[in-house]
Amino acid sequence: MKLWHWGLIALGALLLALLAARQVFAVQIGEAAFRRAIAENVGQDPSASLPDGLHLYLCGSGSPLPDPARAGPCIGVLAGDRAFLFDVGGGSIRRLTRMGFPTGRTEKLYLSHLHSDHFDGLGELMVGAWVGGSRSTPLPVAGPPGVAEITDGFNAAYRIDSTYRMAHHGPAVANPAGYGLAPEVIDLPAGPGARAVLLDEGGLQITAFLVNHSPVEPAYGFRIDYKGRSAVISGDTVYSDNLVRVAEGADILFHEALNPEMVAAMSQAAGEAGAAPLSKVFADILDYHASPVDAARAAEAAGVERLVIYHIVPPLPSKLLYPVFLKGTGAAYAGRIDVGEDGTLYSLPAAGGLERKTVTR
Repeated sequence: MKLWHWGLIALGALLLALLAARQVFAVQIGEAAFRRAIAENVGQDPSASLPDGLHLYLCGSGSPLPDPARAGPCIGVLAGDRAFLFDVGGGSIRRLTRMGFPTGRTEKLYLSHLHSDHFDGLGELMVGAWVGGSRSTPLPVAGPPGVAEITDGFNAAYRIDSTYRMAHHGPAVANPAGYGLAPEVIDLPAGPGARAVLLDEGGLQITAFLVNHSPVEPAYGFRIDYKGRSAVISGDTVYSDNLVRVAEGADILFHEALNPEMVAAMSQAAGEAGAAPLSKVFADILDYHASPVDAARAAEAAGVERLVIYHIVPPLPSKLLYPVFLKGTGAAYAGRIDVGEDGTLYSLPAAGGLERKTVTR
């Protein structure tokens, strides 16, 4: 056999040996990476390192329209070491957990209104808060009249599942007394300026106020104040004078927005494609949501420091669409506007300042 044949055989053997070694080392490297990841994340509470203040987790900046980057509307709030949720759209709880929010410590969920995209993550929250927090009482859910019908439905739907978890994990983890949701009705007086303080203790105040999402009535927004820092969550609404009054001087405003030109174009395209029901849905939603310019006007009138747009319609799969979505907002508001992105944490330390960072793990 010629010498170069032997060389090819030797080279082939060397390549096979390298490939085998690569497989061995790939397993070792993968195992090391896995063990490091679980040591850094499993059972840890990243929120423990946050400074005292108001911290807002944008766990859902999307809408009912499919959006791979955005879950349904949801904002997690830490006021000191107290944890609350405001709306719980589909997919938001998994996002929230990845952000390091202490879901098991959630004291209460507040629902802005009873549109399904604002509560269809309730099942995941209920189980996660119950088992993850080893709760001994059901999770309170505060919302408009009718909230009991929602919570009763979820309690019934998950009852069989709960018996399996009780049997498997035992009462120390899945305490039967902690299973389920406990409704609390927020019933504000009628009138365009209606508001009410729902909680006022330890430097923390949570206020609910009426907004206009007709024909969905009532619909609420919320203001959270803690140690001199403040955030306002609009819920679903058109431009609202009541929101502007309640939001006056707030550090940050989370305001929903629908771009009417973009959605009208989608309605027209659906109609031309023969999808008449879809075309009508797009046309129908134009009249009960604020536009980005409306949100900017509200932020300017209220004098808020930062505007974050969430409950974004239509989906924005690329940042190249952000300028189109925000067209005209710069003339309406002199402050900074963020297009909401899931996984973003806004921190308002009691000592002052505002920090924005991505924390999805």
